[in-house]
Amino acid sequence: MKKTWTLLLGSLALLFSCSTPSEQEEVAAGASLSGLWLAHIDMPAYSLPFELEFEPSPEGTLVYARNADERLLLDRVDQQGDSLIISMGVFDAGLHLAPQADGTLRGRFTKYDVPGYSWPFRARTKQAADTRFPVHFDPSVDFSGRYRVTFRHENGSSYEAIALLEQEGSLLTGTFLTALGDYRFLEGRVEGDAFRLSTFNGSHLFYFEGNYRDRNNFTGIFRSGPSYLESYSATRDADFQLPDADTLTQLQEGEEQFDFTFPDLEGNPVSLSDPEFANKVVLVTLFGSWCPNCMDETAYLASWLKTQDEREVAVIALAFERKDDFNYAVERVKKSKERFQADFPFLIAGESNKQKAAEKLPQLSAVIAFPTLIYLDRQHRVRKIHTGFSGPGTGEVYTAWTQQHEAFVQRLLAE
Repeated sequence: MKKTWTLLLGSLALLFSCSTPSEQEEVAAGASLSGLWLAHIDMPAYSLPFELEFEPSPEGTLVYARNADERLLLDRVDQQGDSLIISMGVFDAGLHLAPQADGTLRGRFTKYDVPGYSWPFRARTKQAADTRFPVHFDPSVDFSGRYRVTFRHENGSSYEAIALLEQEGSLLTGTFLTALGDYRFLEGRVEGDAFRLSTFNGSHLFYFEGNYRDRNNFTGIFRSGPSYLESYSATRDADFQLPDADTLTQLQEGEEQFDFTFPDLEGNPVSLSDPEFANKVVLVTLFGSWCPNCMDETAYLASWLKTQDEREVAVIALAFERKDDFNYAVERVKKSKERFQADFPFLIAGESNKQKAAEKLPQLSAVIAFPTLIYLDRQHRVRKIHTGFSGPGTGEVYTAWTQQHEAFVQRLLAE
C-alpha cells in the first residue's frame, strides 16, 4: 500500500511539472489507490466514521462505501488539477480530496444541491487493528435484540421506530426502522455499556449513540448532518409493530382510478392512459434521486421487473427532484436509471416538497413519504398504496416485504 501511495504522489507531482503529455498519461495510468481506508467527515458536534474501498479496474479506480454488510458503489476517482474528485453515486454530492505528505487524504465532502453544505473530510489506510470507533475496553453488555423505540425531537415532536441490533464481541450492526423507511446499514462498536453506530451512503450521514439502562432498556441520541438532533429511548419488545405501511396513504374520497401526464427524460408527455400501459398491472412509484430509501426500492424493482412478462406488468417512476429545473432533474434521474439498469420509464413530476407533490397527484389524500408505491390493476384502479420502503438493511423485514409484494402482483395478474 505504501508503494502504491508513493506512486500516486509521484504521478501528481509529475503531472504538474514539465513532463510531456505522453509521459504524464503513462504515469497517471500506472498509479492508483487500492484497499480499505478509514474515513471521517467532521461535523461541528461529532465526527462520522465509515470505510471507503478503492478497487483498481480497467475503467479506472472504483470507489465503494462500506457499512456493515453493504458494499455500495459510488463512482470512479477523477483527477482535476491537483485534486481527486469522487462523485457520490446517484447523489448530487462529491468528495474533493488532496493527497498529503503523510500518506493520508484530506479534503471536503460537499452536497451540491444544498447551499453551504461542505464539511472537512479525512482518511487513512485501514490497518488490521482499526475499528470504526476506537474501543479501549471490552463490552460489559449485549445489545442484541429487537426494541421498541421512541424518538423525540427538540421541538417536542416524537415518533416510534423499531431497532434491530446484532452484536458479536464489540462489533454492533443493525438498523432503526420507522413507519416511513429505515436508516439502512449501521455499523459501530460497543465499549463497556455504551455503543456508537454510523453510516454514510454518499449523501446522508447518520450517527447514533446508545447507553445501557438495564437489560431491557437503553437511551441515546441520533444525529444527522451538521445540526439535526433527536433523543430516544428503547425498550426490548419482540412483538411491537409499526403502523401498516399499506394504510398510511389513501385515495381521496370518491376516487378509484389513477391517471397523470408528465414528461419523460426526453421531454415527451407520457400518460398512464397511453396504449403501452393498456391492460397491464402497473406499479407507480413516487421517487427521488436524492432519497436513499428510493435508491433501495429502485434497485429491487429494476431487478424484479426483469423476471416479469413486459406484456403483463409495467413500472413507472414519478421523479420529484430537489430543484424546479427540468434539465437538472433529468441529469439526476438518468444517474439512477443507469446505475440500477432500470428498464422502465422515469417521468419528471415536480419538486421534492411533499405538499407540492400532492398537488401534482390530486387523487391522493397526501404524499407522506418518498418512495410511495401505488399498485394498479389492469383497469388502473388503485388496489394498494405502500408508503415508504424498508430496504435490505432490515433483513427479515425486507425479505417479508418482497414476498408480499410478489404475491400481491401475482394476485392482480390472475384476476
